[in-house]
Amino acid sequence: MKLPSVSAAVLATTLTCSLDAKEVEITLANNLDGYLDAYCLDVVGNGRNIDVTKGLQVHTCYRYQGSMGQDQTFDDTFFSQNKLYLSELDVCIAATEIDNGEALILATCDDTELQSFSFNPDGTIRPLLNEQLCFTAGLETKRGRGGTSDHQIKPLTLHKCSEAKAKFQIWKSR
Repeated sequence: MKLPSVSAAVLATTLTCSLDAKEVEITLANNLDGYLDAYCLDVVGNGRNIDVTKGLQVHTCYRYQGSMGQDQTFDDTFFSQNKLYLSELDVCIAATEIDNGEALILATCDDTELQSFSFNPDGTIRPLLNEQLCFTAGLETKRGRGGTSDHQIKPLTLHKCSEAKAKFQIWKSR
């Protein structure tokens, strides 16, 4: 069986990214009403119930339990490529539309502009197609597992960046 050839440059880039990869959570800088831990970008579901087709939310970070959740683990080497890559699930964050109030989804990583986001020095995450919009955690908080869990969940959408919403729009990685 003949293996496909890979250019030295592609191989070097892949190896460099693999060696330098750092798994991080992306959290809101402000804990808001969270009391177990910060709020993280999170895939709907947990463990066997993770469903990448159900999109993203903002959820209590799992780090307080001793490790990051696979549905909250990003590879920060992709930030410089304007990608938000969930390494444990092999998907990227994408927008279906770049408009105020739009939800964010997950998709196989590609080079489309709908998957291009800048993680800015001011802590905002903005789609490159419209840098007036920011990843924004919702005001409403609900409890996980139909209200029986202490984990807290908020919706995640794109909204116009503003100082008035800064505590819902400033993110950090850790």
